[in-house]
Amino acid sequence: MQREKPVVLVALLAVLGWVAAAAAAEPDPARLAEIRPRMQQFVDRGEISGAVTLVGRHDRVVSLEAVGLRDLAAKAPMQPDTIFRIASMTKPITAAGIMILVDEGKLSIEDPVEKHLPEFRNMQVVWQRSKDGVILGKPSRPITIRDLLTHTSGMPGGLPPELADLYLKRDRSLAEAVRAFARRPLEFEPGTKWAYCNVGMDTLGRIIEVASGQSYETFLEERVFRPLGMVDTCFYPKPAQAARIAVTYGVEQGKLVPAQRAILGPPAGAKYPIPAGGLYSTVADLAKFYRMTLSGGSLEGKKVLSPASVAAMTRLQTGELSTGFTSGMGFGLGFAVVRTPGGITAPLSPGSYGHGGAFGTQGWIDPTKDLFVVLLIQRVGLPNADASDIRRELQAIAFSSPGK
Repeated sequence: MQREKPVVLVALLAVLGWVAAAAAAEPDPARLAEIRPRMQQFVDRGEISGAVTLVGRHDRVVSLEAVGLRDLAAKAPMQPDTIFRIASMTKPITAAGIMILVDEGKLSIEDPVEKHLPEFRNMQVVWQRSKDGVILGKPSRPITIRDLLTHTSGMPGGLPPELADLYLKRDRSLAEAVRAFARRPLEFEPGTKWAYCNVGMDTLGRIIEVASGQSYETFLEERVFRPLGMVDTCFYPKPAQAARIAVTYGVEQGKLVPAQRAILGPPAGAKYPIPAGGLYSTVADLAKFYRMTLSGGSLEGKKVLSPASVAAMTRLQTGELSTGFTSGMGFGLGFAVVRTPGGITAPLSPGSYGHGGAFGTQGWIDPTKDLFVVLLIQRVGLPNADASDIRRELQAIAFSSPGK
């Protein structure tokens, strides 16, 4: 697996990359004007109720569109400030929290998880499964924070049986849930495979709590959301924010219908933030986070991360391991990274990075072109949200046709 380059070299390469990005060709306004009618086509076909899209560069927004309705029954239109459940787009933000603590010297991504969470001592790994049972053994090494960030820890991806409804009820603390995660054996030797792992990301949230001395939610609010001005990004929307949340839809008998209310959450009194996927946000807030990464960790004079940490998060960390939900992908630290563009990623440059969410949301950043896109919709039941036609159309317009 690829390891860290010297910090000074990483920072130098990052700066050179941002200088090149600043000189990238300007997007063509006429081309960007095609986004609205293209998105409207998906609304007219009944595939989504509406969408909010944004195209930006490191220093500004170049396109912002809202089409369709956020609530079909109320005939409430999508607005630029409509709030969406962004699901797994939360993961890179959780990773940023870890890297803030790396910058402060409070942890290293090479730390064994057990250094911060003693419940992970004496973990076992599945050596063999058969009809007669499971044979467990000691892994060759303990899992590390790097393993959690890259989905290579071997931790099972799903919730243990006793916590199967955790994401619906939200009635356990992070500490309680992570102790239960630690009692399950690893599915494979750490670092040898890639397997998308929500509980691993939730475990990172608990590490943030232990290393910072704050709750996970408070830490992100104080160290990421507030400095960047991400005023609507939260785990537990206030009543005024809840009134702006887009309804999540599925398709039944060819028509859009509201998805089960249970998945919309959070229920009253919820105390589990879901570091793997619990955030609500807006297109403007996410643009600020992505602009920060394109600008080397700072935005408008507010520093969140060091250039070295941004570079580590956004470069390939998984070598030749097969990763992701579309071909040609690798993983950085929290972000998916385009290793070989093709198919859905064809308009993107090698080294582009981003993440999607279970309800069709997407955010992808191309540092070579100094461009990023944000797609916010609320649709369940897409066969593969990372390869949706909606994402394909938006990227084809935003990335494939440079202007003058």
